[in-house]
Amino acid sequence: MSDIIDQQLLAGTEIIVRAAADVLVRRFRRSARPADLDQLLAEIHENDDATVSMLREALTSLRPSAGWIDDEEEGGALPPGEWWLVDPVEGNVNHIHGMTEWGGTATLVRDDAPVLAVVHLPLSNDTYTAFAGGGAFFNGEPMNVSAKQQLSAALVATGQAKPRGDAETYRRIGASVTAMLQTSLLVRLSVPATLLLTEVAAGRMDVFWQHSQVRAWLLAGALMVAEAGGIVTDTHGRPW
Repeated sequence: MSDIIDQQLLAGTEIIVRAAADVLVRRFRRSARPADLDQLLAEIHENDDATVSMLREALTSLRPSAGWIDDEEEGGALPPGEWWLVDPVEGNVNHIHGMTEWGGTATLVRDDAPVLAVVHLPLSNDTYTAFAGGGAFFNGEPMNVSAKQQLSAALVATGQAKPRGDAETYRRIGASVTAMLQTSLLVRLSVPATLLLTEVAAGRMDVFWQHSQVRAWLLAGALMVAEAGGIVTDTHGRPW
């Protein structure tokens, strides 16, 4: 019975995320070029303000018992129970620069483990979904991770978790990129992490890693990779 309820929740979550993403489409301009940091931050906040209230109201109505995480840059464990973890504009910085790599996401977390996730990219009308124990899907079709076994043939990816990280994190990013340049086929550095993880889940890329823990930008994609048959660990190979 709980699986049926979660599947119904997933369908309802997809409808809500799609509606919020449609708002962002109306705000999107391919000619957008913020002139400075002040304008950039203002436009990021305007996008958030245009979507977060409708997302919170609709998702809370869908699952009234679930809590809500306001800070999309937080990391660490969540308290017991259910929580909606939402990035109202996944790839906000891309959106406000006229680039196309952005969308909407929502993840339901239960007792610190993701239960279901939706990622919708409105410009291409592509939707990625995952349900714990029920698989991962791209536009309704099952996803499977890459079958490659050789790092020398792998397309790999990483990126900054957020601006203005600490010096040690940046050192580790640089060292890891250098190591991957020497051993993998191609290295991609990009944001947001969620969209890179969906590429891994779909088997179009082979590896993603990141040296920073930001829940909202990792949990949805991690669930999709796991449900598509991939392996999700910390940087020491332990379960993440």
